[in-house]
Amino acid sequence: MSPSSLSPHRRIVAVTLLVPALVALALWAFAWPAARTAPRDLPLGVAGPTAATAPVEQRLESREGAFDLRHYADEAAAREAVEDREVYGAVVVTAQGPKLLTASAASPVVAQLLQQAVTHRASASGSEVTTVDVAPAAEGDPRGAVLNTSVLPLALAGIGAGTAVTLLGLCGARAVAALAGSAALVGAVAAALAQSWLDAVPGNWWTVAGTFALAALAMGAAVAGLSALIGRAGIALGGFVIMLLGNPFSGASSAPEMLPEPAGAIGQWLPPGAGVSLLRSVSFFDGAAAAGPALTLTWWAALGLGAVLLGRAMKERAGNAEPAAEPGPAPAG
Repeated sequence: MSPSSLSPHRRIVAVTLLVPALVALALWAFAWPAARTAPRDLPLGVAGPTAATAPVEQRLESREGAFDLRHYADEAAAREAVEDREVYGAVVVTAQGPKLLTASAASPVVAQLLQQAVTHRASASGSEVTTVDVAPAAEGDPRGAVLNTSVLPLALAGIGAGTAVTLLGLCGARAVAALAGSAALVGAVAAALAQSWLDAVPGNWWTVAGTFALAALAMGAAVAGLSALIGRAGIALGGFVIMLLGNPFSGASSAPEMLPEPAGAIGQWLPPGAGVSLLRSVSFFDGAAAAGPALTLTWWAALGLGAVLLGRAMKERAGNAEPAAEPGPAPAG
């Protein structure tokens, strides 16, 4: 039943109920993770001799479920783990007192949280903490605001590209070419703004532009692919997955481990979350831990583009399967 076939009274009821339902859904998707932000099995290193680190580990473990503690032999090993994105930070026990290694580039929120937690507990025991930012955020964006807010424009660009391809009737190879070209331009524009102008995302310019482009392509291909398979309802489904799940579950403003379960895990399997993780890796950590999010984006892009081509093939097959109309009798004379 099409909306135009509904009576005016039913249309009024539909609008009256649909809009609050969408508002409730959006509030749940965005407000729930924000209201429940807290560390959950957050990877944190502890370095030093076992006898010396035992009291530190005991104090940190008192916050049940907050940290996933990993022991390292010395400061060099802990620093390497932070640089490889194995942990968000590390507490190093030295003869001069505890030292905290952080990585504000991985998450300014987590770096601040670790500093507060470790400093508070050290102050209670009468010692001072030295903090070293192993992987600092960009000087032009110390709080990571540009990186965090880039998720929404990329999501809009992907949804917009997939929607435009569908509404303009592009399909098959033409749709693939349009999506790829749009994503390439989005990547170039985003890199020009975020790196060249705002100086908020360091690293190799082409790598940063390629990361933006791959994220945009993954989201655009997902929307266009769903539309090619199930019609224009695919636009709504793709928009829901990317905007109402991928965007708030990305962990861009904090970290995946700071979101309520299973939102953080789900977000890393969706293009927005994978895009932010990949961008952090290539920009600040020389590509460390980039393989996972890169593969996630690649799979989304490949499956989406494959669905676009499959939808075209299905339409052609359906057209060829329709029986030809039998010729009518020739008119006399």
